[in-house]
Amino acid sequence: MNFHSTRDAQLKRSFSQAIEQGLAPDGGLFVPAEWPAFEPATLARAPDLAALATGFLEPFAAGDVLAGAMPEIAAEAFDFPAPLVSVGSEGRLAVLELFHGPTAAFKDFGARFLAACLARLRAGAVRPLEILVATSGDTGGAVAAAFHRRPGIEVAVLFPKGLVSPTQEQQLTCWGENVRALRVRGTFDDCQRLVKEAFRDPGLCARRQLTSANSINLGRLLPQAVYYAWSSLAVERAQGARASFVIPSGNLGNAVACVWARHCGFPIGEIVLAHNANRTVPDFLASGEWRPRPSIATLASAMDVGNPSNMERLRSLHPDAEALRGAVSAQSVDDEAIRERIRTDFERYGQVVSAHGDGCGSVRAPARSPAGAHALGAGRDGPSGEVPGDRRAADRSQDPAAARARGALRAAGAQRRD
Repeated sequence: MNFHSTRDAQLKRSFSQAIEQGLAPDGGLFVPAEWPAFEPATLARAPDLAALATGFLEPFAAGDVLAGAMPEIAAEAFDFPAPLVSVGSEGRLAVLELFHGPTAAFKDFGARFLAACLARLRAGAVRPLEILVATSGDTGGAVAAAFHRRPGIEVAVLFPKGLVSPTQEQQLTCWGENVRALRVRGTFDDCQRLVKEAFRDPGLCARRQLTSANSINLGRLLPQAVYYAWSSLAVERAQGARASFVIPSGNLGNAVACVWARHCGFPIGEIVLAHNANRTVPDFLASGEWRPRPSIATLASAMDVGNPSNMERLRSLHPDAEALRGAVSAQSVDDEAIRERIRTDFERYGQVVSAHGDGCGSVRAPARSPAGAHALGAGRDGPSGEVPGDRRAADRSQDPAAARARGALRAAGAQRRD
């Protein structure tokens, strides 16, 4: 299996090479050169998430040096649940909870998978691998936890000064040793631009071996398709219908993962991208004109992205605006709508959910879904970065990274109460 750049189909790399390089040499993103033929009914018999992850990911690593290690890599990365929790009494709405990992963010799945892969690829390497990661809030914490104390790997996390929550900043800066966190005077888009410029600097790349752990890296994004495959099979088994998803969206990595799972044949219906006031994607789908712009600060800060990198991957699969409109839809909500949704959902369901997950729930009912379809909201993270009472998997974990992440969350919570 090979992967090519979104900008040049002739520029190909193996699975391991794509993961180690992060960004293609021409600045594009790696996508599969061909798509595996899956039999979802076979994978539906997988006893747990890790087993399904192995079956899903092995074809993408076929012929690669990591192919034989995929079962143990999947077991290491997918060692916490992604439960479906019904909302309301009608049985047609549910939340896919993705916050049961060490740092309470959906990116724990991809970050731990990438770390497990790179740890095996870098075994015995003389020169350290340096990971550059831009974060709007939750990516940096997940990557830091996954790579902390990994030998032969150093991590630099860039985050926008004053534009992440106190909890997130605590989680980004608590690590030390092989993890450094750098405040940037600017927005997430500035952080992302600095990372991309580093990869395009020939002198820097000659002196240092660089890669990324953002969703521009195939190894961060591909494993996220696993929980969409898993949950869609669960809905089909229980309801006899395709699952439609509403996905809180920023840099579009999670959205692309869902699109890829559907492209691989899993029973997924509509995909609705829920954006905050950063309207680049909704406006593109409405007008057909791609106009990236500076990001706007909102309550859903981890989604404050004005120039989402993974649009390249969406447009690689669906090249023109009309084709993309047939694949996904997108809506946006402002901060007032986010506040109102959090309030009304607490009154209606007795649950407190984050500005990212529930605030964008204002757009969660897919308009074109047939009767009987099941709509799922992808819950990115826990409410306000706190450790909710039902996050038992993370609390039980003996993983040192999980313990360190929990300490950061609790310290930040104590600071807010003070």
